[in-house]
Amino acid sequence: MTKLKLHWQIVIALVLAVAAGLVTGKEGALFGILFYDVYAFIGQLFLNALKMLIVPLILSSIIVGISGIGSGSALSKLGGKTLLYYATTSLIAILIGLLVVNTIMPGVIDGQPAKDIIGLSEEAASTVVAKVEGKSAGDVVDIFLRMVPTNVVAAAANGQMLGLIFFGLLFGFFMTKIEEAYAETMYNFWQGVFSVMMKITDWVMGFAPIGVFGLVAKVVAGTGLAAFVPLLWFFLCVLIALALHMFVVMPLLLSSVGRVHPLRHFKAMTPALLTAFSTSSSSATLPLTMECVEKNAGVSNRTTSFVLPLGATVNMDGTALYECVAAMFIAQAYGIELGLTTQFTIVLVALLTSIGVAGIPAASLVAISIILAAIGLPAEAIGLILAVDRVLDMCRTAVNVFSDSCGAVIIARVNGEEDILKE
Repeated sequence: MTKLKLHWQIVIALVLAVAAGLVTGKEGALFGILFYDVYAFIGQLFLNALKMLIVPLILSSIIVGISGIGSGSALSKLGGKTLLYYATTSLIAILIGLLVVNTIMPGVIDGQPAKDIIGLSEEAASTVVAKVEGKSAGDVVDIFLRMVPTNVVAAAANGQMLGLIFFGLLFGFFMTKIEEAYAETMYNFWQGVFSVMMKITDWVMGFAPIGVFGLVAKVVAGTGLAAFVPLLWFFLCVLIALALHMFVVMPLLLSSVGRVHPLRHFKAMTPALLTAFSTSSSSATLPLTMECVEKNAGVSNRTTSFVLPLGATVNMDGTALYECVAAMFIAQAYGIELGLTTQFTIVLVALLTSIGVAGIPAASLVAISIILAAIGLPAEAIGLILAVDRVLDMCRTAVNVFSDSCGAVIIARVNGEEDILKE
């Protein structure tokens, strides 16, 4: 089993989970132990492991990414344009996701919330609705107040990730302002923390097949195959939104701002896109992405070596879009009608967390749990989307890598580089 690639392990686990859930049902037992309880234990253990990663992974990733931009002069020129591009495209991606999910409403089946179909208890759903409903315009002010915590350690302990993300952004930026000797020491420390967290995250994701088995088997045992109908609509919803961003928005930016032919760029980036799709890792694809952008697209090494490594850390258009759609889908499944204030919260948190999502398979699950906590939804709801997450992970990683490459081309053209994507 361990010799198979992770996505095949997850596919096998998914098939076994469906079979096991159908065979055992909610009442099946062995030696007095309910299989349903075993499934719930396995799934919860995996979710706890994901939650364990949140604080150190997000904080170290943001600090390393921001501090890696370099000196103040680099930040004001090349860095400023790069960050503006990343923020703009991520925001556009999130808004596309929000538009599509509000139009299709994948969490509503036949006019009713999908909570009963996917096995959400009435008591749990009522509790969640009570926590989320009643939000007013005044809650927007609270969002910004939570961004500046009075105690960073307490914010981390209480899961107030907005404040921790804001602190990470400030810490990383001002690391570039101190004496070089101190800055190097701090950078090495946080790079070490980030590297360790990448290893731990990779290790935890190695247990994803087992976690998927427990979470999916629990749902199937409780509700049968009807639970997969909402998931199909969710799957299609994410694919449509990703396609709009990759095949409509990005080509428009390439032609209007970069003044290059989009089809030539698609052709230049084909090897990197296929690699990104198959590995689900923008970090693992980075060397090939740089080669394609430099050799095939003709962007200078100066621009490529700055824009792409930074993008692999902080620019996750597909991931940000997915986080938004997933949070909205889960809210719809619970029967919650989210107002503009709460949707604004989702947009803001998705934009901020997309900065800190590591470029490794399924790391966005960590970020989704942050968004759910910010709007009052339980992290356990992540189990609803794990069955289709792997395929969507492959798709959104390709979008992430393509957005990075478009950024390198556009920024190079804005800075006056010629002979880019010429035949």
